[in-house]
Amino acid sequence: MKVSVIMSAYNAADSIENSIKSILSQSYENFEFLICNDGSIDRTNAILTKYSQEDSRIKLYSNVRNIGLTKSLNILINNSTGKVIARQDADDISFPHRLEVQLAYIKNENYEFVTSRALIKDTEKLIPGISFYLPTSFLLNFKNPFIHGTLAITKKALDKVGNYDENFYYSQDYKLFSDLIAVGIKFKNINEPLYQLNMKNNISQQYIHKQDYYAKCVRNNKIPNAPS
Repeated sequence: MKVSVIMSAYNAADSIENSIKSILSQSYENFEFLICNDGSIDRTNAILTKYSQEDSRIKLYSNVRNIGLTKSLNILINNSTGKVIARQDADDISFPHRLEVQLAYIKNENYEFVTSRALIKDTEKLIPGISFYLPTSFLLNFKNPFIHGTLAITKKALDKVGNYDENFYYSQDYKLFSDLIAVGIKFKNINEPLYQLNMKNNISQQYIHKQDYYAKCVRNNKIPNAPS
């Protein structure tokens, strides 16, 4: 089963090489790696070009200007050829057996999307913590219970909800997961951490107030105002 790994990068020169290497070194090898340079003005494009020349599995896309994560991910999904889409953030690390473990759940147990817990970079703290053991339907009323970068999902499941909702410039993952649960998609959130998550100076931290606004729109089933 072919996997399309998708990653959008914006000014990620300091971290993106390790993220790319973590995918290229996966034990599961039947994948393509679609990466979008979302209008970066640092060395991101040069790094991406270098790796794409070295590994034919990498397919590069580029936005003339920064259009944000939501639209960039939808561009990559629409250009993908795999039956399964796997997320990867440009400042995070996937552990070597991540795709292999997730694909086993999808192929052998018919789950339509699979996520996992993660270890926070530098501290090695396991997240989610205690909330991992609470019912997902309950948690969705308060927060996103899944780690976006760990997502592996069938193309069929994405088709059922129309991919990412482009009304959500932020909290697009919370919106996606809420939509998937609402239509009864079968999922598995794995106890084993398969991912290392950066929590310093990431989008969630830099734009926390905007994230909160969009998250409230998810919980209240409202269309957010266009970003200013």
